Amino acid sequence: MSPPLHNSPAQSPPPDARKSELAGASGAPLKDFFGQEFSKEERALLVRLAHDSIAFALQGRDIPLESPTLHLAEPRGAFTSLYLHGELRGCVGYVLPACSVYRAVAETARAAAFDDNRFPPVTEAEAPQLQVELSILSPPMPIRPEQVEIGRHGLLISWGGRRGLLLPQVPVEHEWDRVTFLEQTCRKAGLPLDAWQKGASVEAFTAEVFGEKSAGEKSAGEKSAGEKSAQHLPESERQSG
Repeated sequence: MSPPLHNSPAQSPPPDARKSELAGASGAPLKDFFGQEFSKEERALLVRLAHDSIAFALQGRDIPLESPTLHLAEPRGAFTSLYLHGELRGCVGYVLPACSVYRAVAETARAAAFDDNRFPPVTEAEAPQLQVELSILSPPMPIRPEQVEIGRHGLLISWGGRRGLLLPQVPVEHEWDRVTFLEQTCRKAGLPLDAWQKGASVEAFTAEVFGEKSAGEKSAGEKSAGEKSAQHLPESERQSG
């Protein structure tokens, strides 16, 4: 596996025509990935890459990590969720855009299959049956709590060396309101539920989510998959879900 990614990533956002902007708490623009940035062909390529990365690892081979296009070479944070028979089988991601989206998908897919300590490593028999869901993240930006929109924003809350992350789909799947979403992100960080009101850093991001699970499937495993947390790790490290 590759070493943890370094902090202070270089950011090369795509053209503004692909996104709208939201005002963050600092006044800086918060890039919105709520729409579709990646084409049908790019989505299929990234999902295939996730499968290939797992297959190569099972064969003891290193997969090439050079991006085939300039767009897929742009830095992004990304989470890969794996499902087996509708249940979560692994989830690992990079919060920060420290490497290309192409490399991030390859590395997080492999890590989700073999390095998520909640599950045993994926076997050769299981690999062909896996379903992949990818969440490509915008860079997190400061946001005021009252600006958080359910179904649009994911949250990253940190304070005193602890942090928790939840993807945008989580409050929708659990039917949470805005306050509950903020409280549950604090809980993921191991912080008091009201830490977001007491000085904790609140950052938001958006995610483009796609993969092989149909939009109508909302199993217990899928709900669990949405609960991606930072689990108190420094920002330079890979995150498990």
